Amino acid sequence: MRWPGATARVLLALVAPVSGYVARRHAQPIGRLWLSALQMTVVPLVLSLVILGVANAANAAASGRVARRAMVVFIVLLSLFSGYAALAAPAVLAWVAPDPQLAATLQGSAAAVEAGTAPTLAQWIGNVIPSNAIMAAAQGAMLPLVVFALFFGFALTRIAAERRAQVTGLCQAIADTMIVIVHWVLLAAPLGVFALMLAVCAQAGLGVVGALAGYIGLQCGLYLGATAICYLLVALFAGRSPLAFARAALPVQVVAASTQSSLATLPAMLESARERLHIPRAVAGLVLPMAVTLFRITSPIQYVTAACFVAWAYGIELTPLQLAAGAALAVVISLGSVGLPGQASFMATVLPVTQSMGLPVEPLGLLLAVDTIPDVFATTGNVTGDLAAAGIVSRHSPDAADADAEPQDAA
Repeated sequence: MRWPGATARVLLALVAPVSGYVARRHAQPIGRLWLSALQMTVVPLVLSLVILGVANAANAAASGRVARRAMVVFIVLLSLFSGYAALAAPAVLAWVAPDPQLAATLQGSAAAVEAGTAPTLAQWIGNVIPSNAIMAAAQGAMLPLVVFALFFGFALTRIAAERRAQVTGLCQAIADTMIVIVHWVLLAAPLGVFALMLAVCAQAGLGVVGALAGYIGLQCGLYLGATAICYLLVALFAGRSPLAFARAALPVQVVAASTQSSLATLPAMLESARERLHIPRAVAGLVLPMAVTLFRITSPIQYVTAACFVAWAYGIELTPLQLAAGAALAVVISLGSVGLPGQASFMATVLPVTQSMGLPVEPLGLLLAVDTIPDVFATTGNVTGDLAAAGIVSRHSPDAADADAEPQDAA
């Protein structure tokens, strides 16, 4: 008999509590213990990832004009799609009223009510830069911690290369170590998800299952919307026909959907960019590997959507300030999180955004269990965004096109 894979076991644990409510008195502490084990890795992991993200982006931008243009395009597009999620997710969720029993269950703890209190504008501005970075880390204040990491990362690019390499090596080692711990904790994911689901289902009933199905549908819909936006961006900023771009992107999207890996799709992207979109080799050969390393358009969409779903489930109405803070942080974290393996990245990326918006994090354990289901749509959107970014950079890099043509002329 073959045992199901890790993802299948987590999903089975998600469904199992629906059929029984035994031992619910002990389920909630067990679920919180598992969630706390994941949370304990977040601060060192986020700190190291943001520093590494800044250092890698600075190194990429220093490699030439095409790379600098690519970095600008990446940041602008990530900001665009993060803002898209901050506007679309609350608008869609506003059309559906949360299950009153589910909201009452989630709001049952005093910590949840306190976490939902939105800061004023003056408080938010005053807390952006930490007076004590260590205290911010100890309190789990993610936004000021990330601001400190940004300052640290940019300052790191100004010191001697030998010393910079030592610090980035340490940060990489910390990140790798935290990921190992996360993998250990995820071995207990079936038990942790079962306990969390049992505690919620015992009080809220089957409404939580419908809510999670709605969350999956919302994610998939927003990923498909982001993919469609890429065609519009190509028409506006790359000067290309959306229909021609769709024909060129289709083979890449098929590979992405079947492999669910942007890295595995890179050869197909390079071929389509060169042969079908006629992007200069100098641009495609630099921008697309950079995009696979630093750029995923669906990452900020995932982070912001998860936070908005938590707010919806608790019956919390998000303010424009909370949405702006979450969207901005999602862009920064997405630059440093590309390349993290599967479920290990979920708590390191979604949790900081959720916390920065003043929301409770307890439901994230349930969202983790269903995170892999929309992955086909996410990967398809990512590779489409990679090709769109390459097309935009190509249009604004005539010098690269000239350099690409020189060998042909000489031949």
